[in-house]
Amino acid sequence: MVHDSTDNPDDARARKSRRGMAPDGPPQEIQQETAPPDLDPASASGDDEDDARLPDILEESGAVGEGPLATGHEAIERAVRLAPTSPGVYRMLNANSDVLYVGKAKNVKKRLSSYARQSAPLPARILRMIAATVTVEIVSTNTETEALLLEANLIKQLRPRFNVQLRDDKSFPYILIIGDHWAPQILKHRGAQTRPGRYFGPFASAGAVNRTITALQRAFLIRSCTDSFFESRTRPCLLYQIRRCAGPCTREIDFPGYTTLVREATDFLSGKSHAVKQELAGEMEKAANELEFERAALYRDRLAALSAIQSQQGINPRTVEEADVFAIHQEGGFSCVEVFFFRTGQNWGNRAYFPRAEKTFTPEEVLGSFLAQFYDDKPPPKNILLSHEIEESELLANALSIKAGHKVEVSAPKRGEKKELVTHALTNAREALGRKLADTATQGRLLDAMAATLNLPHPPKRIEVYDNSHIQGTNAVGAMIVAGPDGFVKNQYRKFNIKSEGLTPGDDYAMMREVLERRFKRLINPPEEGAAKAKDDDFPQWPDLVIIDGGRGQLNAVREIFANLGLTEVSLMSVAKGPDRDAGRETLFMPEREAIKLEPRDPVLYFIQRLRDEAHRFVIGSHRKLRKKDIREAGLQEIPGIGPSRKRALLHHFGTLKEIERASIADLGKVPGVSAESARRIFEYFHPQPG
Repeated sequence: MVHDSTDNPDDARARKSRRGMAPDGPPQEIQQETAPPDLDPASASGDDEDDARLPDILEESGAVGEGPLATGHEAIERAVRLAPTSPGVYRMLNANSDVLYVGKAKNVKKRLSSYARQSAPLPARILRMIAATVTVEIVSTNTETEALLLEANLIKQLRPRFNVQLRDDKSFPYILIIGDHWAPQILKHRGAQTRPGRYFGPFASAGAVNRTITALQRAFLIRSCTDSFFESRTRPCLLYQIRRCAGPCTREIDFPGYTTLVREATDFLSGKSHAVKQELAGEMEKAANELEFERAALYRDRLAALSAIQSQQGINPRTVEEADVFAIHQEGGFSCVEVFFFRTGQNWGNRAYFPRAEKTFTPEEVLGSFLAQFYDDKPPPKNILLSHEIEESELLANALSIKAGHKVEVSAPKRGEKKELVTHALTNAREALGRKLADTATQGRLLDAMAATLNLPHPPKRIEVYDNSHIQGTNAVGAMIVAGPDGFVKNQYRKFNIKSEGLTPGDDYAMMREVLERRFKRLINPPEEGAAKAKDDDFPQWPDLVIIDGGRGQLNAVREIFANLGLTEVSLMSVAKGPDRDAGRETLFMPEREAIKLEPRDPVLYFIQRLRDEAHRFVIGSHRKLRKKDIREAGLQEIPGIGPSRKRALLHHFGTLKEIERASIADLGKVPGVSAESARRIFEYFHPQPG
């Protein structure tokens, strides 16, 4: 979808989940968070969306006791007496004030009456829901359309146990060509579209955006640098040298010429790719006829870059200009919804979702609820193509049309190219679910083997791995990574900036003590609001196994910390590196046990290595970000032997501190007045080896 800036903030999605405590009641109002700022491709290339993980299977239980079921019927009957006959949304709550189910109805009184009839034949899932209900809350709306939108919003906010739940719902990235600068920049953007410019998207992933931007730079030579970097240039940067930028910063191209490049890029992203390619082909032929072969080669390379973009997009429709395609496949009690995005006749990527739903839900029921939640905070396209007919397609189309400000059609095509697109999406849904089930089975076998090898009481559902990073005590940071039955759970990762003032520089034990105390005190005594919320109720917040990078000394230190906190049910293990830090020769330490040495090819050892290495990668990355921030704030005066004269020479030569940081030792040595030894010290200052 191509459009100018509009406000579209992301909703905050969270709900409390505490071990051994009754959850708080449902929120009384819907709140929103501020959307994240613009993202530069160079600084955000690594935040690609992770694959969604499979939810737990919600099994059918046995017969429902007459007592609880009768109590539930009484609660619903009380609500029926006060319920309106107008449209609205109702919430069923249990004794702990947890929301069990959110539903909508054109006539709320009539809908609740269907639950209150004790003789009515209802599925076991509905009977279990009724049995757990102690109260019903009702919100009236003016129309059924409003009820549909409110229902979707509340389901995403409250995550009720008996509703279909859209999980791993992240905002989609867009390509933005800014409109508030004479030399527009192209960048990746998430969140509220408030900055002036043209937005193109959504794209299925950050990786797809980054690849497209890189190809667009080759094709149209539009700058991707920030405004501050652009304004500080005194000579073209490397992107100009490798023909990925026209160099407007130093006027290597004039204003009319750069404006033409921006117009061509905008036309290409707006769906006029054929016209743009014809224009470039004409310019190439003209340059060749005039014997300007270097200019002709430049047009040739730009045409090749455009062809590369279209070849990466795979299937591109001929008659469908703007549509989202949804296909659902169910297998083994799980559901997979594959979504394809088509804009301006181009395929802008696809993504698989694994919504949480009881296995008694039909594909039509899952898909209908999924769609309403999916577009709760996203602009819908003109066409929505489905693999299955849903019951309320007309109501959904009306609601989305009102939301989008243009007509939205929801259909399940039976023939033609639209049917081919749906069939293609359905094939991808089937394959994605098959891969996910296979990966989950492999991970499950590893966890079972780990439990047997380490003599754990049961296979761990949540593993937390901790590590620290610092350089001689400075910029100390701790980190926690999390893994479970579906692999690494990156939205649960946490970093801890070490804050203790009396800490001895380099005291790893004290750093670990601060990290673990901050982590587990929040679990033992969670704050009343906000901080202890979980992004997904399926995943436990308490770990079954904690892994520390270190030997017996680190293990004993952590045991003491756990004893002071009263933690007795969490298994603990430390991983010591082998001689010469060789992978495959690690030693495992656990309380009250002899050291464990596994064979180098043991899958459990390899799995533990992966966990340890992921924690190391995450903590080193967090440390480097913190240190770079300090370096940029301090400038160059902290480097021994670099005085004002050399500092001026470096800035004059490279332009900015960021370019000095990127430079190699050889490049630094070319600066007048900078010796080989000074160049080495400057390089090592910006690229230290953390300890």
